Amino acid sequence: MIEIEVQNETHQDVHRIKAMTVPRIGEGIRLKEPNGQWASYDILDVWYQQAEFGEIWVPYIHVRMTPEELRAIDMTGANPLVDKAQQMPIEDFLKKFEGEHEHETVKLNLDMSEDV
Repeated sequence: MIEIEVQNETHQDVHRIKAMTVPRIGEGIRLKEPNGQWASYDILDVWYQQAEFGEIWVPYIHVRMTPEELRAIDMTGANPLVDKAQQMPIEDFLKKFEGEHEHETVKLNLDMSEDV
């Protein structure tokens, strides 16, 4: 396993990942977002720096979220089909359908035999 330092241009942060290979410039990778979802990133730059100890070279990558992923995030924030002013807790929503009395169960006859 290779430990790679990731400099994320989209979120302006730095973290480390472990991978089997170092990605090349122009390739795409999937990284986990702070909210727990996965997103696609483009590799903008790859370089190596000598570690503070010994003859070890540490890989660094510079990434940016793909334009398609950025558009998808913008779409979820401003979806014209969703009116967020109508949001309500699920309990309140269900009360609209329950009414003031208990529901009566309907007995089903699942007997498939033919009466002759």
